[in-house]
Amino acid sequence: MRRRLLALILALTLLLPGGTASAEDDYIKWVDFDVPYCALVTALDHDIQTYGTDVHLNWIALLAVLAAQLGGNFSHYKKKSLDNLAQRLLSGEELDDIASELKQYDYYFTAYSAVLGEFVGQYQVQVPDPHDPDKLIWENRYGLKAYHPIAEGFGFNHFDDFGTGRSYGYRRRHLGHDLFGSVGTPIVAVESGTVAVMGWNQYGGWRIGIRSFDGLRYYYYAHLRQNRPYHCDLAEGQVVRAGDVIGYMGRTGYSRKENINGIKQTHLHWGMQLIFHPDQEEGPKEIWVDLYNITRLLYRNRSTTYRVAETKEFYRTYDFDEPNLFGKVG
Repeated sequence: MRRRLLALILALTLLLPGGTASAEDDYIKWVDFDVPYCALVTALDHDIQTYGTDVHLNWIALLAVLAAQLGGNFSHYKKKSLDNLAQRLLSGEELDDIASELKQYDYYFTAYSAVLGEFVGQYQVQVPDPHDPDKLIWENRYGLKAYHPIAEGFGFNHFDDFGTGRSYGYRRRHLGHDLFGSVGTPIVAVESGTVAVMGWNQYGGWRIGIRSFDGLRYYYYAHLRQNRPYHCDLAEGQVVRAGDVIGYMGRTGYSRKENINGIKQTHLHWGMQLIFHPDQEEGPKEIWVDLYNITRLLYRNRSTTYRVAETKEFYRTYDFDEPNLFGKVG
């Protein structure tokens, strides 16, 4: 635990793996998050399976060790490497001792913690009462508490499109992940946080920005439905819970005129921006993450919804809570 805390402090002095910084420039400048899906799943399973035991394996620490060993090049990743690392720790080796031999461990632990830090943990969720299916009861759980951005039961298609070219307005790279589906598909909050912005943007159309409570992640949901893009209960400054319905899929954007369907294919563009320093909030210093494999991982946890006929609004079926949820605000 002490090593993990030190890592969060020490790694902020790195600009990139192997870099150093001056006192006034001591924050991470770039993160290439290219951890493969199979590694995410294996690390997560080790974490969940060892929770509550004498040796609880932290999935982010496992991935950070692996990244440091591979020099960030996961093209050489093999599942047995992660399993062997887990077995070493379960057999009594200390993470501090293993990490101390890896020059870039502190960087990767801090960078990956910024991406995945609130994805896993303790939470409560409502489930059907096994003795009375018409009733719901609360159940304490540990595991994946971040949600897939598309509600359960709604189809979509996607591929790894991070970094592909875009030409509307000016030539640029695609810095998010597109999920193609049908107009009106309910979009849910991936992580609990505070609604930072709602409104029109000529590139993203009707969009929502949600900031994580720790301030490290900014979630961007764009191209929402024409005319009724947002859930009726959503407002700027509001706290939303992971899995809450926040809006509806559409194809708005690519227009200076508000409320125009300028996108050819209906889809959700969702993005994750990492913010280690205020200078990275807007402009050329922004850090955006490739979400393809994270989206695949989040498919394990989709929010079930129901529709109210009178209002045509969707709501989550099962309520959700996590420790000190509203105490995290501010």
